[in-house]
Amino acid sequence: MAHRTDRLDLADQALREWDAVVLAAEDGEIVLDRSAFYPGGGGQPPDHGVLLWGGVETRIVGARKGDDIYLVAAQGDPLPAPGMRVRGAIEDARRSALMRTHSALHLLSGVVFRDHGSLVTGSNMEPGSARMDFNLPQVPAGFKETIEAACAAEVAADGAITVSMLPRAEAFAIPDIIRTATNLIPDDVEIVRIVDIAGLDTQADGGTHVASTAQIGRIEVAKIENKGRGFRRLRIRLADLG
Repeated sequence: MAHRTDRLDLADQALREWDAVVLAAEDGEIVLDRSAFYPGGGGQPPDHGVLLWGGVETRIVGARKGDDIYLVAAQGDPLPAPGMRVRGAIEDARRSALMRTHSALHLLSGVVFRDHGSLVTGSNMEPGSARMDFNLPQVPAGFKETIEAACAAEVAADGAITVSMLPRAEAFAIPDIIRTATNLIPDDVEIVRIVDIAGLDTQADGGTHVASTAQIGRIEVAKIENKGRGFRRLRIRLADLG
């Protein structure tokens, strides 16, 4: 089935409210013709928010990507009927924290790759905290402090974080475009979304991000864990949210 939902979140990461028409609603899930709810993926959890319609509020507690973008309504909340006009709204504090956290992970990935040549083997995040796994055989003395200082320097530099869409061949011509140990981009994806931190990190990515490194805030390395021979897990948090 062709996708019917226009992904507003991919074009405008600052968008928090919009009007839409309900295309389908059943089994606690809603499909809209236009949606800014990030459906989750790449380690970033889905957005939360509300739909307002006819004087009624439907809480959205998740979203998922299938043959469309399916918004998950809170259990017991009413569902608008197909054809109804609704007003969508994203929970701003959660989305903004996730944008900062996701950008922090890209910054961390860029620093570790630049300074140690290590690729990402996995990641996950919650608002204000995250973990990222690397194929890092050795942990040098003072590694935690050195990584924190390098991240702080990139935040202070206020580097621009930009998003672009490129044809697959053009995207894969960019050196080190895949910073994960395994290429996770499906073979049938013809247009690749690129997130670039100026001068540091360029990656294929579908998530939401802030506009500059300064907007991330101070990154703390909370813990470094040994995840087996040659693999390390770095847990980070944003100082004002952790």
